[in-house]
Amino acid sequence: RERGVDRLSMGVQSFVEQETKAARRPQQLEIVHEALRLIQAAGFPTRNLDLIYGLPHQTPESWAESIEACLAYEPEEIFLYPLYVRPLTGLGNSPKQWDDLRRALYRQGRDMLLARGYRQSSMRLFVKPSPDAPAHEALEYHCQRDGMIGLGVGARSYTERLHYSAEYAVGRRGVVSIIEDFVARDDEALGHVNYGVQLSDEERRRRHAILSLLSSEGLDAAFYMDRFDEPVEVLFGGEFEALEAEELVWRDGQTWRLTARGLEWSDVIGPWLYSEPVRTRMDAFELR
Repeated sequence: RERGVDRLSMGVQSFVEQETKAARRPQQLEIVHEALRLIQAAGFPTRNLDLIYGLPHQTPESWAESIEACLAYEPEEIFLYPLYVRPLTGLGNSPKQWDDLRRALYRQGRDMLLARGYRQSSMRLFVKPSPDAPAHEALEYHCQRDGMIGLGVGARSYTERLHYSAEYAVGRRGVVSIIEDFVARDDEALGHVNYGVQLSDEERRRRHAILSLLSSEGLDAAFYMDRFDEPVEVLFGGEFEALEAEELVWRDGQTWRLTARGLEWSDVIGPWLYSEPVRTRMDAFELR
């Protein structure tokens, strides 16, 4: 905070120890609360807390308990993440279908936060800025256009034409190997990027459209036209018609926006709008 950092995010995931233990992310609740008190005392203008729904042993009652515990700290931002089950992980090897309650828990969490004055910014993000929080609108930052640099072994970065990261693995052996390799590199090797993708002009258009559509600000057709010199319907005309017919998107003047139902299905809509070359590369990717 003394260095000028104005936002801090903490992945609590759950305030129920049985749930984090079952998800193989064990933590002691008293340490979680002590960390949150320290963060609060440090005076960060924007504090974000992450929670996960769909965890093993989670119920609507325990989910509500976690949300209430989170709200007690009055964070300016709250992310509600669905549990993602990856192949080669402990949960991925379980026969249980973790989708059982996730849709209902999403709606429960969304409704609880909206009732407490939070604004839904995307499927995951809920915002309730304090008077001391910086005005992000004044920063004129656009994730569709501007870059982001991630630091560290697991960080992902992007520029206007590149999307890159450290190597990716999900299995414990693969993760450990990547971390050991990262730590062993010299300074010169750390300065080179060799794992990522260069975006074509079409992929830049797709990325802009998908990132815009999946947020509450929506896809501004005029902004898109100004940036790429063509209407967004040239790339997505048929897809937007199909989404509109299913009442997943609507046209608000010059802006395409997801409906409440569309926000629920963001994790399906986004990948559905990927290009065929990207789908092919994803299918060919070998997990380790």
